[in-house]
Amino acid sequence: MASWITMEEVCTQLGVQPQTVYAYVSRKKIEVAADPADSRRSLYRADDVAVLARRKQAGRKHETLANNTLFGAEPSIPTALSTFARGHLYYRGQDAVALAATSTLEEAARLLWAADRPVDFACPVPVADGPAGRTAAFTALAQLAATGHSTRGRMVHVLHAEAQGLVGRLATAFGAQPGDGPLHQRFANGWKQKAPVAELLRTALVLLVDHELTSSAFATRIAASTNASLPACLLAGLTTLSGPLHGDASGRVQNLFADVERLGEDQVVGHYLSAGLPFAGFGHHIYPDGDPRAAALLARFEPPEFIARFIEKVTALTGLQPNIDVALAALVAHYRLPTDAAFALFATARSVGLLAHGLEQLGVAQVIRPRGRYVGIVPGTEGSDGPGAASPRAPLA
Repeated sequence: MASWITMEEVCTQLGVQPQTVYAYVSRKKIEVAADPADSRRSLYRADDVAVLARRKQAGRKHETLANNTLFGAEPSIPTALSTFARGHLYYRGQDAVALAATSTLEEAARLLWAADRPVDFACPVPVADGPAGRTAAFTALAQLAATGHSTRGRMVHVLHAEAQGLVGRLATAFGAQPGDGPLHQRFANGWKQKAPVAELLRTALVLLVDHELTSSAFATRIAASTNASLPACLLAGLTTLSGPLHGDASGRVQNLFADVERLGEDQVVGHYLSAGLPFAGFGHHIYPDGDPRAAALLARFEPPEFIARFIEKVTALTGLQPNIDVALAALVAHYRLPTDAAFALFATARSVGLLAHGLEQLGVAQVIRPRGRYVGIVPGTEGSDGPGAASPRAPLA
C-alpha cells in the first residue's frame, strides 16, 4: 500500500517551498490525494518525493548532471508534448491508449501540433515512379530537404500546412494510397486490406505518434534549433529513427519470428537462454510492468499461433513483457502486410511527433549545442608527432 506524507514533510525532504511542490504535482512528478482525515488538506505520495530527492542529490554535481542530461537519467529539454506517468504514455495530458481507441492519426496530429483547424494528410498523386517503400520515402524527403525553406520568420499556420504535406507525401511513398481520407484507410487500401485491418492500423498509428524525448526527437530538435527547413528537421529525425535500436527494432523481431517459424519456439528460446542473448522486442526500461501500447494493440487481434506460443514462453521464462515492436511485427505477420510495413507505420506515425518537437523547438531562440568533454591526448604533450599522432600517455580524464 502506498505511503502518503504531508506538505510540510515534502518541503522538508526536498528543501523547497510549497509553490515548488505544486509545480511538481502539475507536471505529474508527485501524485496527490485528499487526506481522508481532513478534506481540506492534501497528502503526497512518499515514493515520488523520494525519487525527486535522489535526483536532486545527484544533480548537485555538474558533471553528473551533464552526463545524465545526454544519456537519459534526467530530461534536459522542456516539452509539453508527451510524458510518462504510472506506467502510461500521455499526449498533452491525454492517455495515449485511450486516444488510440477512437482517434485517428489526423486527430492526434491536431492535438500535438496544437493546430487551430483539422489536419489533413491528403496527397493527390503518387510520390515516386518506382515501388513504394523505404527507399522511395527517404528519397522524396531528401529532395524536399535539399530545397526547403528555413522556418525562420514563418507563421505557425503556414508551417502546419507544410507539415501536413510532408506527412502525406511520406505515407504515400511508404505505400498508402494517393488521395484524401484518413491515413489508416489509405494504408489499408494501398496494402489491399479490409476495414477491420484499417482499424488496427489506425490504433497502431496513434499509439506510435510520440514517446517523449527520444533520440530521433532530439535530432529533430537540434535541426530545428538551427532554423533548418521542416523537411530537413524531419529527415534528421527519421534517419535517426531508422536505427535497429530505435524505430526499426521491429525488423529484428521479424527476424526472430522467422527463426521461430522455421525451428520452433522451444529450440529458439532454449538457444537464446543458454547463450544469454536478449530477446528482441521484450522488455522496456520505461515500462517495467509492460508496454501499454503493445498490450492495447495485441488485445485487438490474435497473432499467428506460433508467435502467440513464443510470446507466452518468453514471458513465462524471463518475466519480460512484449513491447510495441513485437506487436507491430505480429500484426505484419498475421495480415501478411509488406515486409517493411512495421517501419512504414512507425515512421509515418512518428513523423507527426517529430514535427511537433521541431515546431515546439522553434519557440526557443537558442541553438542546441552540447559541449564535449575531451578525453583524448593532451594537446602539446611532449613527444607528440603532430595532429592525430598516437601517444603512450594516459588520456586526459
